[in-house]
Order: sequence, then C-alpha cells, then structure tokens
Amino acid sequence: MKGLAYKSYGEQLRELGLFSLEKRRLRGDLFALYNYLKGGCSEASVGLFSQVTSNRTRKLASSCIRGGLCWTLRKSLFIERVVRYWNRLPQVVVESLSLEAFKKCVDVRLQDML
Repeated sequence: MKGLAYKSYGEQLRELGLFSLEKRRLRGDLFALYNYLKGGCSEASVGLFSQVTSNRTRKLASSCIRGGLCWTLRKSLFIERVVRYWNRLPQVVVESLSLEAFKKCVDVRLQDML
C-alpha cells in the first residue's frame, strides 16, 4: 500500500482499519467462548474447561513448577487468556441472541480494549 511503508505498525493498522494480531487472537477466543457457552460445541469430546490429565501435560506441569515457569504455561491456557476480557464485556453483549450480533458488539468493544 502506498504511503504506509514509513509508518509504524500501529499507524498502519489504524489507517487500514485492522486490529493487531493480539486483538485478533482475543477476538477469536471471545467468539469461541460465546459459542461454547451458548451450546455451539455439541461434540462430546469438546471441553474447554475439562482437566487435561495426559502424561505429557503432567510432565510439563511438574517441570514447570521446578523451573519456575508456571506463569508462562498458565497464561497460554485458554481460560486464562479470555476470562478477564469476557468479564469486561457488558451484559448486553454477553447475552447477544446470535453469534453475528455478538461479533458486531465485540468489534466495537475491542476498539477500546487492550
């Protein structure tokens, strides 16, 4: 795009009307949580909040505790990434009747978040 080469990343995004990568990830997480809470994930194997007990996870968690890297592991978990922002959303947004309505409301709110 002409004229954007010498602008900062934030200025380029603003001029193009785009969200940063961080906001796009959060946006996707919020949509997934809305869909999950409204019953959009009907598969029996889907459980965002179920406890993972695989050997790999246990080994990772125990080495994490020994190495002092728990925060690094914890902040990458879905529930840790999204709950703080979900709780900031107004009740009207959270109770949207459809995913499309929720998406529109979240896009407006994301302008002010982060």
